[in-house]
Amino acid sequence: MMENGSTDSMLKRIAFIGNYLPRQCGIATFTTDLCEAIAAEYSETTCIALPVNDNESGYAYPARVRFELKEKDIDSYRRAADFLNINNVDLACLQFEYGIFGGRTGSHILALLRELRMPIVTTLHTILRDPDPDQLRVLKAVAALSDRVVVMSARGVDFLQEVYHVPPEKIDFIPHGIPDVPFVDPSFHKDLFGVEGKFVLLSFGLLSANKGIETVIAALPAIVARYPHVVYIILGATHPHVLQHEGETYRLSLQWLAQEQGVEGHVIFYNRFVSLEELVQFISAADIYITPYLNPAQITSGTLAYTLGAGKAVISTPYWYAQEMLAEERGVLVPFFDSAALAGQVLNLLENEAQRHAMRKRAYLFGRAMIWPQVAQRYMESFERARVERRHLTSPGFTAKSLDKRLGDLPPLKLDHLYHMTDTTGMLQHAIFTVPNYCEGYATDDNARALMVSVLLEALGNKEALALASRYLAFIWYAFNSETKRFRNFMNYQRDWLEDSSPDDSHGRALWALGTVLGRSNSLAMQSMAGRVFEQALPAILDTTSPRAWAFALIGIHEYLRRFDGDRRAGQVREELAGRLLALYQRHRTDEWRWYEIGLTYCNAALPQAMLLCGQWMPNNAMKEAGLESLAWLTDLQHTDADEGHFIPIGSNGFYQQGGERAQFDQQPVEAQAMVSACLEAYRSTGNIRWRKEARRAFEWFLGRNDLNLPLYDPSTGGCRDGLHPDRPNENQGAESTLAFLQALLELRLSEHTLLLSEEEQSS
Repeated sequence: MMENGSTDSMLKRIAFIGNYLPRQCGIATFTTDLCEAIAAEYSETTCIALPVNDNESGYAYPARVRFELKEKDIDSYRRAADFLNINNVDLACLQFEYGIFGGRTGSHILALLRELRMPIVTTLHTILRDPDPDQLRVLKAVAALSDRVVVMSARGVDFLQEVYHVPPEKIDFIPHGIPDVPFVDPSFHKDLFGVEGKFVLLSFGLLSANKGIETVIAALPAIVARYPHVVYIILGATHPHVLQHEGETYRLSLQWLAQEQGVEGHVIFYNRFVSLEELVQFISAADIYITPYLNPAQITSGTLAYTLGAGKAVISTPYWYAQEMLAEERGVLVPFFDSAALAGQVLNLLENEAQRHAMRKRAYLFGRAMIWPQVAQRYMESFERARVERRHLTSPGFTAKSLDKRLGDLPPLKLDHLYHMTDTTGMLQHAIFTVPNYCEGYATDDNARALMVSVLLEALGNKEALALASRYLAFIWYAFNSETKRFRNFMNYQRDWLEDSSPDDSHGRALWALGTVLGRSNSLAMQSMAGRVFEQALPAILDTTSPRAWAFALIGIHEYLRRFDGDRRAGQVREELAGRLLALYQRHRTDEWRWYEIGLTYCNAALPQAMLLCGQWMPNNAMKEAGLESLAWLTDLQHTDADEGHFIPIGSNGFYQQGGERAQFDQQPVEAQAMVSACLEAYRSTGNIRWRKEARRAFEWFLGRNDLNLPLYDPSTGGCRDGLHPDRPNENQGAESTLAFLQALLELRLSEHTLLLSEEEQSS
């Protein structure tokens, strides 16, 4: 549970979809108030709004509004979905009311909801007991597409279950929010409106014929006869849609009725849409608030919520929301259209001051749970539930067979994004979505990965591989500092190095890439260039302390020794580093924790892969056994319990310390690649088909066989998204993630190619 104002939430960016001020309607007021309340309570959460315009010119929205939908243009709803998807929005909060969205009974909103990739929490402002077929269809679809639905009354909860068949565990009951105002004597603000010394009756809201104001005016003669100082304030502009189609006909009819009843001197019309500050002053000045609505099928009312929470004596007709809110003597109900009953209750409250004040206090205390800071916290809890539930959701539509059952069925090789991220200097480090981010410059780490991918491409006969490899190798050559014998890692876009030497892991990865060139490339020029740097940089790896740097270097040394197995010094370095890794494993291994360190962090599978290579080729049985045992333990740890379950890498948001809690997110593509590489090595070492299956399981994580059933690989670009968050993929397609996918894909292709050649030889 989050404390008030806490930002422990993963929800850093929330979008509110619904009408927004200064548009004049109740949904606009609610959406604005909710958005502002969340923003105020959770300062590190960015709140944006997407309102619906009912006219061509739109409104003078505040800066929080980022995208405007056109009510009747269904394409604008799809564009809004694209906008939210590409802007890393963590959750969408929809305010649903049939009348504010285009299409039959608001059906255009479904086009937006169907394309959103983030969790959706929908507040339902209308829930009908007897919907027509279109209303039933649309609301059921909205509820089905939402991760959670919020209702503002207990009756709404019942209707959702009984009429719309929404599961109860999906419903959150959160009261209508209200401003936090003090409990004050009505006389305090009466002088602002020139009604000091009078009893003030108040109704407010956008004026339309279903408000029942005529019932109150018809009751006034009986009230005024006993209390001549009563005034009835009717606050609010005519509803814009009513004004557009009918003009001020209804307001004029009320004025004529007041004249006919002889009470025109006791009725005050304020024909404007007031600010919240003004509204609070009007409410504070009222002795009795009257909500005489004519439609019983009203599931919520912002005006009633506001006045009840302000501690007003309330008289209302018995529409659904009023029945619930005014129960337990928090207000008084009178029959619809019954002006005599209404007059009787007004007179009763005016004559019984003690009863009126007791009612006010009950109402005010009840409203404390409805003030916006409390409601904001309840909404954030609902948002968090939606995020967590989305994380664990398994889509019933995910029925794709594993690649193990579809041998050879791998995605086609697409290098568009690799080229897109490569310039004349080398591989750029990061992307904003699919666009290279020049601000982040370059890294030796990524150019080493790109060099390995290029060599694998060469092995598969790609004609452009050498041109790519030459560019990445040139970067690594330039990164090598001949004075320190270490590689620099970070370079800005102006080609200035930002450090003199790289971290240990970057040094190890550069050796891995250079060894891959030396062991696999058929270009003599590439071999010569790589050999010079490899020879100078190799000794420095012995001064490093990172087990992953040792593992990366060991894999590179193995690649090098594939072709130059007589190099005594490389063999000695391999023996030293392999001994260090084995000693670590033997020191930390227990029956429950079969690992090299006290924690699992990143590229974990590279450690057992290095042990396997050393165990097989040095040879050393203890190393081979350690490699297989640790890889089997890591494999079991990183997938669901079922045999056909999916790969779940250790999350980077905390990793996994021995005895601690394992981080499930954020899941990184390099973990899947490292597991593919290690499992393929285990298969080559043992011939056990289990390891081919595990390699494929890890690879399928890229394709959507993961916790969210969402693909990380983007077949339209050939790139890979940067990671899996609890509720969505990271939409940026940077170098590391794209190269991790390509390396895993190419290694699987090479493995299958080798397997097919072996089968052909056996059959011949």
